[in-house]
Amino acid sequence: MKKLCSIVKAVVLLLIVSCTGVPQGLKPVREFELERYMGKWYEIARLDHSFERNLSRVTAQYSLRQDGGVEVVNQGFNQKSGKWQMITGKAYLVGKESVGSLKVSFFGPFYGGYHIIALDQQDYSYAMVTGPSLSYLWILSREKTLDRVIVEELVSKAKEWGFDTDKLIYVDQNLSET
Repeated sequence: MKKLCSIVKAVVLLLIVSCTGVPQGLKPVREFELERYMGKWYEIARLDHSFERNLSRVTAQYSLRQDGGVEVVNQGFNQKSGKWQMITGKAYLVGKESVGSLKVSFFGPFYGGYHIIALDQQDYSYAMVTGPSLSYLWILSREKTLDRVIVEELVSKAKEWGFDTDKLIYVDQNLSET
């Protein structure tokens, strides 16, 4: 029975780490300042996932929680249903405070990786984020648009790192609700 418990614990630990780990070969940004990252971010581009399918005008709002974590409020306009969708979660730094690596949860005790792999460290005006695998990628900006040259540079880096950038969805931040 002890051996079975040890095996179950090892499997659970492996699942937790695999969901919050950084994709092989990538490193989150250093000299990261969580407080500067707080505020509103606009989604410029993303790889498709069911939880964001058909969404335009996607934003993420980050604010500090009293427990030292981060409140995460994601919202977007569903073009098919004609309705806004919103979800609230929480995130916590993983490892050193000066490294842009967090774990985020929208569903109870289950966490996924949120790793900032590129960042305008001077102004915190744009960021590129991945999850636990190369199938997750977001390009974020403090403004509704991001300079085309910067987007091209970020996409080029992402491609070098192994992301399937041909499948990026460029998010329209200006669609009307009709």
